[in-house]
Amino acid sequence: MRRVLRIARREYVAAVKTKGFIIGLILAPLLMGGGAIALSLLKGRIDLTDKKIAVIDRSGVVADALTAAARQRDTQVVHHAKSGRKLQPAYLIEVVPPHDADPQRQRLELSDRIRRGELHAFLEIGPQALHPGTNAALAQVNYYAKNAALDDVRRWLGNPVNQQLRKVRLAEVGIDETQVKDLHDWRPVESLGLVSLDPTTGAVTDAPKRGEAEAVLIPLAMIILMFMMAMMGAIPLMGAVMEEKTQRIAEVLLGSVRPFEFMMGKVLGGLGVSLTGSLVYWSGGLIVVVSLGLTGFLSTSLVLWFFAFMLLNTVMMGSLLAALGSLCSDPRDVQNLTLPAMIPVLIPMWVIVPVLKEPGGAFATWLSLFPPFTPPLMLARLSAPSGVPAWQAWVGLLGVLACTALAVWLGGRIFRMGILFHGRLPRFRQVLHWALRG
Repeated sequence: MRRVLRIARREYVAAVKTKGFIIGLILAPLLMGGGAIALSLLKGRIDLTDKKIAVIDRSGVVADALTAAARQRDTQVVHHAKSGRKLQPAYLIEVVPPHDADPQRQRLELSDRIRRGELHAFLEIGPQALHPGTNAALAQVNYYAKNAALDDVRRWLGNPVNQQLRKVRLAEVGIDETQVKDLHDWRPVESLGLVSLDPTTGAVTDAPKRGEAEAVLIPLAMIILMFMMAMMGAIPLMGAVMEEKTQRIAEVLLGSVRPFEFMMGKVLGGLGVSLTGSLVYWSGGLIVVVSLGLTGFLSTSLVLWFFAFMLLNTVMMGSLLAALGSLCSDPRDVQNLTLPAMIPVLIPMWVIVPVLKEPGGAFATWLSLFPPFTPPLMLARLSAPSGVPAWQAWVGLLGVLACTALAVWLGGRIFRMGILFHGRLPRFRQVLHWALRG
């Protein structure tokens, strides 16, 4: 055991003393959360160029109201009330008479105007938009632009168009909308948790509000952090073992230690790297959570579950990757095996959306109980507002523990034979023989 710890200490010190490790600690969260950081930095930085929108109103009841709504918006939100500084682009409505004889030609002409930069977009309101009939195409409201799907103008147009259509429908049946002030009032559906009973006072407590941050950000942070720890502590072992093998360093070390001790020293060194990274990120994360008053989103049990799963996951993945590294005699072999070796780490990232939508569903439950995927997925489910039954978390932990023991045993048998094997990659049948029969 002493020799294993010496090798682990050597690997750990060699990793954490490098500038690359410090740079990686800083850059990793920036790379993983770069999209969210960019959105926050660019929030409010929008194009202030006025948007000119042509409107073809084939229904004959919307264009004037749309023009008035655009003028009202431009008066209220385009410029700052006190400083007069421009905050939003103005929406300029150009009403275009419909060409019923050749509507497709008119669409082409307006599209060409958009390409020349004369228009930002054009809106076409179908002739039956007021009273949709059996022909759905005649009731459509179509928005044409270069980037229509993500256009803020399209989102804004939907409200005044539909308000005017409702107003005209009410007028046709003799109802003045001003007499029914709450007619168009839209009530959002609030997301709340469950009402519970206070065990100390016996009083019924109100249901807590559940926001998207609690439902998505915390579970997503858990799975990303687990992914980063695997990339930091386990994935590099394959290349490190290959390098020492090709440089004949392994042969020198095997003169004083057994192959299994050599492999476990490398794995424990990678585990130390992952543990250091985890402590750094958790310390920084807890400081941010406390400063923002979001301590209710995290619990002590979640932190303990994270470190339990992280330690086992790093040993499990590290043992297998060290074994794969012992089979490689060339950097190209490592490149070829890296992607297949990372599949157990990548699959939880691919399925995180359906898991977060239904954390208690059959798909999320059974996939999180499959040991290679348990650490990230079980953590994501544990940090979700709905939680996880205690038995599932413990069964998942026991499954990962058993799988880790199996990975260490199989990895040790493969490592013992592969570390002295030189030449091209051995065939799968030969590796399987080493794993099962030694």
